[in-house]
Amino acid sequence: MNYPDSVRFLYALGNEVITAKLGLERIAALLEALDHPQQACRIVHVAGTNGKGSTCAMIESGLRAAGHRTGLFTSPHLVEPTERVRIAGCPVPAERFAAAFDRVHACAEELLRQERIDLHPTYFESVTAIALLLFREYGVEFAVLEVGLGGRLDATNVVAPELCVITPVDFDHEAFLGKSLTSIAAEKAGILKPGVPAVFARQHPEADAVLVERAAELRVPVTRSAAVPISGIALHARGGDFMWEGGQVSCPLPGEHQIENAVTAIAALQRLSVPNEAIRQGIAQTVWPGRLERVSVNPEIILDGAHNPAGTRALAAYLDRFYDPERVWLIYGAMRDKAVAEMAAILFPRARRVIVTAPAQARALRPETIRDLADHDSIEVAPNLAAALARAAGAAPADAIFITGSLFLVGEARALLL
Repeated sequence: MNYPDSVRFLYALGNEVITAKLGLERIAALLEALDHPQQACRIVHVAGTNGKGSTCAMIESGLRAAGHRTGLFTSPHLVEPTERVRIAGCPVPAERFAAAFDRVHACAEELLRQERIDLHPTYFESVTAIALLLFREYGVEFAVLEVGLGGRLDATNVVAPELCVITPVDFDHEAFLGKSLTSIAAEKAGILKPGVPAVFARQHPEADAVLVERAAELRVPVTRSAAVPISGIALHARGGDFMWEGGQVSCPLPGEHQIENAVTAIAALQRLSVPNEAIRQGIAQTVWPGRLERVSVNPEIILDGAHNPAGTRALAAYLDRFYDPERVWLIYGAMRDKAVAEMAAILFPRARRVIVTAPAQARALRPETIRDLADHDSIEVAPNLAAALARAAGAAPADAIFITGSLFLVGEARALLL
């Protein structure tokens, strides 16, 4: 298939969250048929609720700065599926993605014919196999893999990593992972492997207890981000700086939460014996779109995929620190399976004007429903993002328009505005 046809087929497999079939049997059979591409490189495996994508991007950038040939697998994408698979910091070309899809699909069809799997691999299983296949084809030395959902039964958990990293654990996808932090943490801890070193970011106490207990059971040597000695944190609207090991580290990703992600990445890179100067350079050169990403000025337009309560609290802290609420406009859309009432209560009071809309997704929550859930003096409904942007045209040059709530909405905004 060509690239557009391969993407259409993947989308036809269904939404990767709704159609998720947690378990490792299909992906293990598929990778065996592909001659175990996951064994061709050294792997860093990253789980968590928030910050795992940013942390993955920083780790990959640090490894690349140290001279390693790197691969990066993340999800979801914002505009094109090729964004999920990066080689040396760049998305794979569409034609290489399509060629890898053809191999994965052919293997899946043969496994179905032989009745070795029960159904075609899901969207996420297929893309995971595509990524691992491409990493082998490109001769990747170090691959950084972000868990898609949970950890224990996620398709990425077929790998034998050199290092495991767990970023902050919080509430999200409770229908799949459980309704308590302890149950969610247990799923994240499922990526830990006997004797394989791990790095833990700062955690809620109840999540931390679960991670520590599982690490002890598996005799996992644990490094904590809290043990990384930093000082002199200085935050600004476009990032932050801090002192570490006698020198300055500049983090280009905005928000106080990104400092914790940077420190977690430092702990991981040190564990991988990356030199300090490469760590500094890698973090300074990190690019991670759609997270407090400024795409326009006068007025500012900032995109942020704050799609769960923890992400929303991080965005709220950023607004409190850097923006007068009288100058803030929000364009907000969310999925039906999210804690929208809770997130709206956190975020909407920090804006003078709120425009609720819906991403072009079947799972999108109707903007009228968001309006009815929220308590705000100036809230209006727009049927789609283009209409919402048209309604925000009245923003003054000194105002700031934040487009947030769903990564799907952020992806639409990047496609439209960039």
